[in-house]
Amino acid sequence: MSKIDPKLARTYRVRARLRRVANERPRLAVHRSSQHIYAQVIDDLTARTLAAASTLDPGIRGEIKSSSNIEAAKAVGKLLAERAKAAGVVDVRFDRGGYIFHGRIRALADAAREAGLNF
Repeated sequence: MSKIDPKLARTYRVRARLRRVANERPRLAVHRSSQHIYAQVIDDLTARTLAAASTLDPGIRGEIKSSSNIEAAKAVGKLLAERAKAAGVVDVRFDRGGYIFHGRIRALADAAREAGLNF
């Protein structure tokens, strides 16, 4: 019997719960690395990305000092919400990807809420 990686197990557990409470809404998925943060709105029914933003986007790169802090996460959340609303998406479900809802993940979520996304 092999053990599953605890982070991977947490990711699967979060995603399984999101599937149960989906209500046909797109998923706002977040990935955090040591230097950058990435977010995208995914329609799981059609397997398409509707909107995406990250600290690698040229618009964000020019306005932030560091790409690995809370201010950068707020900028990504705001940009993602603007792009999602332009694509016609207002209601999403938040997929934290197994990360703790704290720090950069929370800052991105709060900025997306303030910019008009509902979750």
